[in-house]
Amino acid sequence: MSTKLKNNLARLNSLDPAQAEKEFLKCCGSGEWAKRMIVERPFEDFDDLSAKADHVWWLLEPQDWLEAFRSHPKIGQKKPEQQTSAESQAWSEQEQSGTRISTRQTAEALAALNNVYEEKFGHIFIVCATGKTSEEMLAILRLRLENNPDEELRNAAAEQAKITQLRLKKLVAI
Repeated sequence: MSTKLKNNLARLNSLDPAQAEKEFLKCCGSGEWAKRMIVERPFEDFDDLSAKADHVWWLLEPQDWLEAFRSHPKIGQKKPEQQTSAESQAWSEQEQSGTRISTRQTAEALAALNNVYEEKFGHIFIVCATGKTSEEMLAILRLRLENNPDEELRNAAAEQAKITQLRLKKLVAI
């Protein structure tokens, strides 16, 4: 384990609960997830942190997942529904960088289908956008619109879990 990772994990392990909650909320907008992660400390290494994060995530109720989804801006937009930290907003912009170079037609299709998706499922379209072009995200959105609500909620939760893992790496500077 690198010295930087070791130091960042030690810092995360030693934070008071309120500070730790703020750090966890940068990675996942579910308050319940953040609170449960506090009690999972200490983390021995990143693998331990990662495994506990996934374990806690999949124990949550759907309303906790929906809360996490609200901390993300819609694909192609900058502002999430609920207030998030500046760091979390910067991470979202970085993760959605593939939308910056989209054609007007693709951007308009994303915006329109985001609305169709939200109307159908009752929450925003969540996809782990890192490394994806706007055209790839649009294709994924079109496919997922064919799902039933229960299946789609699980798909969205799985995408949130991927995003959380990426952000945990950023949090501890891997």
